[in-house]
Amino acid sequence: MGNELDHNQVTSKSTINLRQVIIGIAALIVGALVYLVDRPPDQTYFLYFSGLDISFYNSLPKFFGSIGNSLPAFIHVFAFILITAGLISCKKKGYRIICLSWLIVDLAFELGQKYNSLPAKVIPNWFDGIFFLENTRNYFLHGTFDPVDLVAIILGTATAYLILSNTMERRLRSC
Repeated sequence: MGNELDHNQVTSKSTINLRQVIIGIAALIVGALVYLVDRPPDQTYFLYFSGLDISFYNSLPKFFGSIGNSLPAFIHVFAFILITAGLISCKKKGYRIICLSWLIVDLAFELGQKYNSLPAKVIPNWFDGIFFLENTRNYFLHGTFDPVDLVAIILGTATAYLILSNTMERRLRSC
């Protein structure tokens, strides 16, 4: 009976794994730096549409070098896995589901750039009037498929799972 009480207390308590969320946010900051330093501002959605002149593209040498080409693919899946898992705060089974879900999403978007006729057809026209969604069709039609990005996405997923496993809190609810 004592175990049931402990289990109920643990499962009813909603916790956030702050370490995982912070690591994910820190990764997103590094990803933003790739765009601020190594990418032309007119080709970077959040810079182009923000109207802010905060790009260091012409001011600094290319900081990330050739790894900067695929680093955003690695960081995107890595960061969003960590943030999602940190907010849900569950056990390894939940971590595997989160990792697999983000892996599928990121692979689908990357492959959608190569096989872009289907995604371009199914994107609704009303996306055009919604901030962030307005660029979806252009992402698929004009984005550049890179097989190295597929590898980066897989490595980002695997790395995120390792970080999750090493930062998992002992008493978590099952997901």
